[in-house]
Amino acid sequence: MSVVIESSWKEKLAEEFEKPYFKELSAFVKTEYQKNTVYPAPKNIFAAFDLCPFNQVKVVILGQDPYHGPKQAIGLSFAVSHGVQNPPSLRNIFKEVQEDTGVDSDVINGDLSRWATQGVLLLNATLTVRAGAAGSHQGKGWEEFTDAVIRTLSEEREHLVFILWGNYARSKGAHIDRAKHLVIESPHPSPFSAHGGFFGSKPFSKANAYLETNGLTPIDWR
Repeated sequence: MSVVIESSWKEKLAEEFEKPYFKELSAFVKTEYQKNTVYPAPKNIFAAFDLCPFNQVKVVILGQDPYHGPKQAIGLSFAVSHGVQNPPSLRNIFKEVQEDTGVDSDVINGDLSRWATQGVLLLNATLTVRAGAAGSHQGKGWEEFTDAVIRTLSEEREHLVFILWGNYARSKGAHIDRAKHLVIESPHPSPFSAHGGFFGSKPFSKANAYLETNGLTPIDWR
């Protein structure tokens, strides 16, 4: 079936797009956009892939759902549109960036496209959500699709960094070959858990140290 996504990903995931679950998922998502307000905008469903082609991926940061409030979700995990107030988890991410790398978090805006274009795949486990209804598109097939994304990266690439925040993200880590890649795990940056081990976990400097050790350009986390 025809899916509008960056060409290298379209090639790598071609088999997924033809599977029955994905066809059912596509029909469900299409109907949802017709009948309800759904985020992100249709053009941004695959934004994480469009900004970060398969062979350019260096780091994967895994989220769960897109934000379900207006003008927030842009198709990149944890990111929001420029000019939109940063949600609590993102504010905590920026606090850790500052503590970990010395970047001044007061000047960081929430549109993380600048990370994505450097090779950070900002991947949500579920790529769409109904407005005001967190988790409303879970269990419809997106999780199977994003498992395939993680598995394909793990099998076909080497020396990637997977950053898994919280128990849900950790569960997705079952598809990662830890002999080939670095997996960084900690509690979620949510205000409910950030003080339980997210703060001070230094994922950004750890990721860059690993990239540099393997001859790769580090990420500018500003």
